[in-house]
Amino acid sequence: MMLSAALMLGGVASAQKVAFEEYDLDNGMHVILHNDPSAPVVVTSVMYHVGSKDEAPDRTGFAHFFEHLLFEGTENIKRGEWMKIVTANGGTNNANTTDDRTYYYEVFPSNNLELALWMESERLMHPVINKIGVDTQNEVVKEEKRTSFDNRPYGNILTVVKENMFTKHPYRWTTIGSMKDLDAATLEEFQAFNKKFYTPNNAVLVVAGDFEKGQAKDWIQKYFGPIKKGVELKKETFVEEPITQTIKATYEDANIQIPMLVASYRTPSMKSRDARVLDLISSYLSDGKSSKLYKKIVDDKKMALQIGAVGFSQEDYGMYILYGLPMGTSTSEDLLKEIDEEIVKIQTDLISEKDFQKLQNKFDNNYVNANSNVEGIAENLATYYMLYKDVNLINTEIELLHSITREEIREVAKKYLNPNQRLILDYIPSKEKAQN
Repeated sequence: MMLSAALMLGGVASAQKVAFEEYDLDNGMHVILHNDPSAPVVVTSVMYHVGSKDEAPDRTGFAHFFEHLLFEGTENIKRGEWMKIVTANGGTNNANTTDDRTYYYEVFPSNNLELALWMESERLMHPVINKIGVDTQNEVVKEEKRTSFDNRPYGNILTVVKENMFTKHPYRWTTIGSMKDLDAATLEEFQAFNKKFYTPNNAVLVVAGDFEKGQAKDWIQKYFGPIKKGVELKKETFVEEPITQTIKATYEDANIQIPMLVASYRTPSMKSRDARVLDLISSYLSDGKSSKLYKKIVDDKKMALQIGAVGFSQEDYGMYILYGLPMGTSTSEDLLKEIDEEIVKIQTDLISEKDFQKLQNKFDNNYVNANSNVEGIAENLATYYMLYKDVNLINTEIELLHSITREEIREVAKKYLNPNQRLILDYIPSKEKAQN
């Protein structure tokens, strides 16, 4: 490691050390506490180890549906009152779902920690899952799908990429799932899904911010301690065969006028070292206007309106999805040729010391930003525990990134980014008009 990088890493690590305490309740719920009195707020969050990959192939969309459904109300919080209680007490709240987990959180002034803990324990212990709630949220989710996927330009790219990249793994469907599956599901199926996955032993509770630790522990025991342990889950393992020849697909989108080139590579679990190396490669090639691909294809050659990438880092597999919008006389094939030239350069030569240093600086900056507020720290603590099984990665992952060499970047590019290991998707305008 160069001296300047070592000095910078030392500075970043010491400035950003996140202190935390973790322990388990008797019912198997994991608890992480992070005390930070610098701002008079406290974040209370619960992450459940359930995402769209835990659904049956004919009942997709359940995990995301529950993200909505569990705001409907509980035995002690009347329907429609959840948001009112949060707002009336100076707080905000939200939730989000991925293929791997579901995350709920509240941010309150420090004096409302007990309220937040009670509300999250209510969501877990006393949810009301009835026909009116299911029917209401079914309409909400359908509107979200129309807005975010079906009627949005380029809105179905991820859907098409996933169904082509995975054949066995449940990653082959999107988190929003199929409306047909949700319509077909019975109330009993929703209740069974809740009973199976929304249990204390399938969850981590994080409290981060300004609070008194002894008092917090007492409240956590009071509200979460009595909740009954759920059945131990046996997670199924799905193994995909390696992609050994180019997958070709075409999709027609009635909402677009400019075709899009999409090239997608399957990548390993985000827990692996190779996935972290691929993060550096992705940033080098396609992250922002200073990246190699943007400077070459958009700025210099003016062949594309836009070039970029989306990295999907997930628990079992990931994807590196490159995309481009050709301009003028340039075609998708022309863009692919330029992209491949840059990939071959990385596979053949070491990236320059200057570019390597720039990458490290960027990741140092990302690391500082990710832990710059208690909301970010709370989610990172939950994620590192739940998906990586190592909470202290919040402090050490930057060292892992700094240990990656230029030689590793070259080797990993050779291993994963080859033409026979990818999907090439022609995402083109449809001749039919968009459906409203």
